[in-house]
Amino acid sequence: MAKIPKKTLEDLEYFEVLRQCSGFAITPLGKEACLEILPITEEKQLLNDLKAVSEFRSSFENENRIPNHGFEPLVSVFSLLSIENSVLDISVFRVIATNTETTNTLLQFLSKFKTYYPTLFGFTEELYVDKEIKKTIDGVIDRFGEVRDNASDSLYLIRKQIQQLRSKISSSFNKALSQYQAADYLDDIRESVIDNRRVLAVKAMHRRKVKGAIMGSSKTGSIVFMEPETTNAQNRELQNLLFEEGEEIKKILSQLTDYFRPHLPYLKQQHKFLLALDVVYSKARYAQEIDAILPVIEEKKRSIQYKAAYHPLLLQSHRLENKVTHPQDVYLHPEKRIVVISGPNAGGKSITLKTVGLLQLMLQSGMLIPVHESSTACLFQQILTDIGDNQSIENHLSTYSYRLKNMKYFLRKCNANTLFLIDEFGTGSDPELGGALAEVILEDFYQREAFGIITTHYSNLKALANELPYMVNANMQFDNKTLEPIYKLMMGEAGSSFTFEVAQKNGLPFSLINRAKKKIERGKVRFDATIAKLQKERSQMMKTGESLKAKETKAAVESERMEEMNAKLKAKLVSYQELFDQNQRMIVLGNKINDIAERFFENNKKRPLIAELLRTIETENAKRKRKTASVAKKERETKKKLNEEVKKELVVVRKEKKKQKKQAIIPTKPKISLKVGDRVRMFDGRSVGSIDAIEKQKAVVNYGMFTTQVSLDLLEFVEAEKGKK
Repeated sequence: MAKIPKKTLEDLEYFEVLRQCSGFAITPLGKEACLEILPITEEKQLLNDLKAVSEFRSSFENENRIPNHGFEPLVSVFSLLSIENSVLDISVFRVIATNTETTNTLLQFLSKFKTYYPTLFGFTEELYVDKEIKKTIDGVIDRFGEVRDNASDSLYLIRKQIQQLRSKISSSFNKALSQYQAADYLDDIRESVIDNRRVLAVKAMHRRKVKGAIMGSSKTGSIVFMEPETTNAQNRELQNLLFEEGEEIKKILSQLTDYFRPHLPYLKQQHKFLLALDVVYSKARYAQEIDAILPVIEEKKRSIQYKAAYHPLLLQSHRLENKVTHPQDVYLHPEKRIVVISGPNAGGKSITLKTVGLLQLMLQSGMLIPVHESSTACLFQQILTDIGDNQSIENHLSTYSYRLKNMKYFLRKCNANTLFLIDEFGTGSDPELGGALAEVILEDFYQREAFGIITTHYSNLKALANELPYMVNANMQFDNKTLEPIYKLMMGEAGSSFTFEVAQKNGLPFSLINRAKKKIERGKVRFDATIAKLQKERSQMMKTGESLKAKETKAAVESERMEEMNAKLKAKLVSYQELFDQNQRMIVLGNKINDIAERFFENNKKRPLIAELLRTIETENAKRKRKTASVAKKERETKKKLNEEVKKELVVVRKEKKKQKKQAIIPTKPKISLKVGDRVRMFDGRSVGSIDAIEKQKAVVNYGMFTTQVSLDLLEFVEAEKGKK
């Protein structure tokens, strides 16, 4: 199994991440364990660790929060317990009981919610709920940390004798106190305590008159502290009983220790479980702090797609300073496995490089990373770095010599399972010679199918990335007007160093810049200028594209509105045409009837009048029947066509509704109460008319040429009737 070099961990500030993570552990042993975490490359174990942290992190945001896992370390106790005839302290037994109770609570919880936390439940495979340990300890030691009287028959008898004797001591001392107080042998303070024993405060002149043992005297010598003779004898007897009590307690604790010796493997496993849970908890809390998640791990193919990836240390630092941290999108896959990042200094190239490296180390240490939830990642057997000015003072090596030594190590280790990260590749030597050497080294990495990211200013490396199919250029974007960094990585295009542009922005005389341009080859200036121009054009195209997209969306909305309006206008025109045709028919019919009536008044003949009227009515009925059949057929066809169109439109409408739910709700204008005479128009129309009448939430709107009845909800207020406000 390959091991990640310590230099890589130092270059990427991995130990600072561990320090921040350890701050969330709740036990001293957990903090130490966090500081000792190292990246691993064993895939099965790593995926298990990542899932466990992800499950614990999810518990912070649901109702089934994992119970407290705090515990006291017992590592030193295990070695003592393995020694025969050793005896554990009372405090140790209490810790064992507490740890066991904590473990039992966790086991019961994880068993109940194993569908929520399957990986964490897997941590409990070698454990079981043990109720005997705490029961046994509680049967011997009470909640105050004292051995119970009934722990053994002998201890019960000894403590009973001690209690009786203390009662006698108190009685005999009080008797002596009263006796010598009455005889005026005692000082005003009467009594005191020495070595936890009551003594009489006897006046020095009367010390020979009091029977007892002298225990001390005052500083001035005017008072002698004496223990009465009877009390002194009883205290000696009490000391013997207390010694016997201590010996009996040792015997009980020894038996209790012997009882727990067979439980040593279980206690070790319990301790290991609680420690592992504390480490997982600290990783989960750190993940919550930096808003980290578990990306999809690609097991079959080697591919990295970090979307909106943050550098965790930079994120924390900027939060304290109230600064904005810019995320990066970085992609590495078999078709584009080496990325060459170029662009001006202070643009974020090194941070992007370190972000990828540090996130990879964190992921391979079982830690979640701050990326977008749609990100994907993979695992590498080797992660190699060459970052910063690594001049070796101890070995008297220059920066370039030290970097060449690193390249030698890279060439020995690089393969298809390697991720290499090189900052300012090829620097430290003559640009022409160093660039050529860097180019052949990069070609070697490429042929070995290694994955990597490099940052450089060398044009030949940019050109090489453009020529080789599985290598890609990238650049850190700059504002082409202000030359300020945007901190956004753009894949697929080399970046200009903006050497002369930055120099000019910083106030360097234009004449000096021109002289500098003449000092170098014309082709290099043109190449760099072309890249700079392409970057500016790319930036402009992106802005234009965004503008066109916004206009296209606006045009689509307007087009849809116009189509809807046209459909309504067509419907109105058809309705007006039908009304006009009906009026014309009524006029023709009226003329016919008028002619018949005039002939009747002239000849006064009823029979021709009735016959003429009947023929006219039959003719009109026949026309109406033909028209009704034709209209019905047309309506059926129209209805069928409309149903088909409605089905198609429903799909579009449902999509639009989903979009509208995501968009912010536009505040509506305050509703105006409409009155007769107000000038109004329909929400989806442009024609303005005046209200002639309002009845039952409907208004009769006069458009001049015609009037129509419209619901008040569909009308928009334009202006009030002239002469009124």
